[in-house]
Amino acid sequence: MDMMETFRQTYLEESFEGLDVMEAGLLELPPGEPDKDKINEIFRAAHSIKGGSGTFGFIEIAGFTHVLETLLDEMRDGRRDVTQEAIDVMLSAVDVLRDMLTKLQDHQPIDEERANEVQGQLERILGMESDEGVSQASTDTVASEAVSGSGEWKIIVIPEKELLQTGNEPLRIFRELETLGELSVDADLSAVPEIGQFNPEELYLKWTLTLKGEGIQEEDIKEVFEWIDGDGAEIQIVAPNAEAGDGVAASQSAGTGVSEVEAPEVAQVEKVANIQPARSEASAANAKKESSAGKAAPKQEGSIRVDLSKIDQMVNLVGELVITQSMLSQFGEQAEQAQEQGARSTEWIDKLKEGLTHLERHTRELQESVMNIRMLPVSFAFNRMPRIVHDVSQKLGKKIDLVMEGEGTELDKTMLEQLTDPLVHIVRNSIDHGVESPETRLAAGKPEQGTVKLAAFHEGGNILIQITDDGAGINHEKIEAKAIEKGVIEADHNLTQDEIIDLIFHPGFSTADVVSDISGRGVGMDVVRRNIKSLGGSVEVETTLGKGSVFTIRLPLTLAILDGQLCRVGEETYVFPLVSIIESIQVDKSLVKGIAGQAELYKLRDSYIPVIRLHQKLGVKNACEDLSEGLLVVVEDGGKRAGIFVDDLLGQQQVVIKSLESNFMKIDGIAGATILGDGTVSLILDVKETVQNHKGGHVPPQMHVA
Repeated sequence: MDMMETFRQTYLEESFEGLDVMEAGLLELPPGEPDKDKINEIFRAAHSIKGGSGTFGFIEIAGFTHVLETLLDEMRDGRRDVTQEAIDVMLSAVDVLRDMLTKLQDHQPIDEERANEVQGQLERILGMESDEGVSQASTDTVASEAVSGSGEWKIIVIPEKELLQTGNEPLRIFRELETLGELSVDADLSAVPEIGQFNPEELYLKWTLTLKGEGIQEEDIKEVFEWIDGDGAEIQIVAPNAEAGDGVAASQSAGTGVSEVEAPEVAQVEKVANIQPARSEASAANAKKESSAGKAAPKQEGSIRVDLSKIDQMVNLVGELVITQSMLSQFGEQAEQAQEQGARSTEWIDKLKEGLTHLERHTRELQESVMNIRMLPVSFAFNRMPRIVHDVSQKLGKKIDLVMEGEGTELDKTMLEQLTDPLVHIVRNSIDHGVESPETRLAAGKPEQGTVKLAAFHEGGNILIQITDDGAGINHEKIEAKAIEKGVIEADHNLTQDEIIDLIFHPGFSTADVVSDISGRGVGMDVVRRNIKSLGGSVEVETTLGKGSVFTIRLPLTLAILDGQLCRVGEETYVFPLVSIIESIQVDKSLVKGIAGQAELYKLRDSYIPVIRLHQKLGVKNACEDLSEGLLVVVEDGGKRAGIFVDDLLGQQQVVIKSLESNFMKIDGIAGATILGDGTVSLILDVKETVQNHKGGHVPPQMHVA
């Protein structure tokens, strides 16, 4: 059962990948004369999903996919042109299949009503809709569609006795054949032993199948049996009007030892159309069973596909570690021998240092290799955007060209999963609020088709993701008026234009005149900032009225490990993210200026930066008070620089981040904690929050200037 569950999970994962291929292909499919290469790509993905579904007894998926496959087949053969209506309905079919597979993965009942509705739309396009409408179940429709010809195929199935022990179920295979045409089954019972010799794990039956239908191909039949043909069963296929070889058909038609399958005990396969009421009851019972099983079943853990070269690299590094460990284990014996002989210990100490150097290098390489396994291309998040753009632009009557760059840029898997929703919010807002209607764009001298661009690239130790549109930009005057109206800011405020635009991230803030299902409720952009901040990142916006906007998401490469600079403040040790540090300097008192009662400033070359006394901010006692006796660590975040005053720098090292919020509580200015080599706990500074929240502090009287 564990093995079958593994196969089942593998099928589901591959099916989700197939749906992504189908969706991408449909979005690129132009209306008009079919693009055969693209249609074939979509068809193959749908056919793989359908083929595997029969093996695991997912009859609803097999039936539903068959109708979609029929429509694609007509386009592939040139019998039907591609229309926008057909593309939209097939995209809805992809959504239904994705929902079906998700429900099966979670052991939940399938939403048959939605599946029947979309299947009815596919049937209307095919011209196959029955008088009863679209309320019939998917398998019933498949049967009525398939049984339409006079071609008759004979299929002889001679299974190995051990077939059932390999996880194969003939009944499911026969049900898959039913999707091709009208199927009748004769079972050869001659090999069934007496009850005392009967082994329930062995298979004693042979079958002669008769398959009738129009347009059935031998390849379609072979594909149904591809898992067992030649490796579990002998399959003989006789085409219509052909003679069966070796006298097989003649001997079976004589009737010796052959009886028509009637009892469920011998795996009866009935015509789908005639057993629909019974199957509906069974489906309901199964759905109830699946639902109750779903409550008890553990939640499936996520999986990740890893390039084999990454695994090979990690295995090699583990081998190097084993060699280094063996080398180090010999030093204890050498040390004892050196003491007994009164020899100088310099030689083995040097070897010990060499071994520790090897250990450090291999450990770091192994760490990087393991972290690299979690890295996925950002296309994982980008791939949802074409569908979002397609649906939203159609609903709003806008023409949008989506451009994506840097899709191979890699990011931590956990971050990618949490990044998708913020990206969706920003892209939808760019289309709704940013890009104008075709008429408005033409009147403004722009092309009627707007552009939304997604780009990902490295900058320093961060990943930057930019969402750019060439729309109307953000009107800061409108935001200001709305903010005053809602009481977010006072009428006599002194905010800059950038600070006013930043109000779009305020909870509940929206400038939309009409609330729709796309935007306007003010629950999007604040969620975007909160989610990205939880990933240790930031989001900024730049806009030019009439030309468009750029949203920049800045994220660390990984959530787990960072390169840090250890700094001492009093008796405490803090970790500064190394990527945020510009430089460290000794303070020249002549360059320190004070704004009376507000802040200390330090003249760094041609500009002044604020001085942040970390011991005051965090309440550290016994810390250095005199600026000339400590150091300024110059940090930068989002273009803003500041000098953080510390007692001393201790060294650099990689640290593993532990969440304070989940283990203790949220502390302003602290991003997390880590455990140092000596076992002590050190806090990791949140440079962004520290710089942005700095409002000045105590300024010694001698520093006050006019």
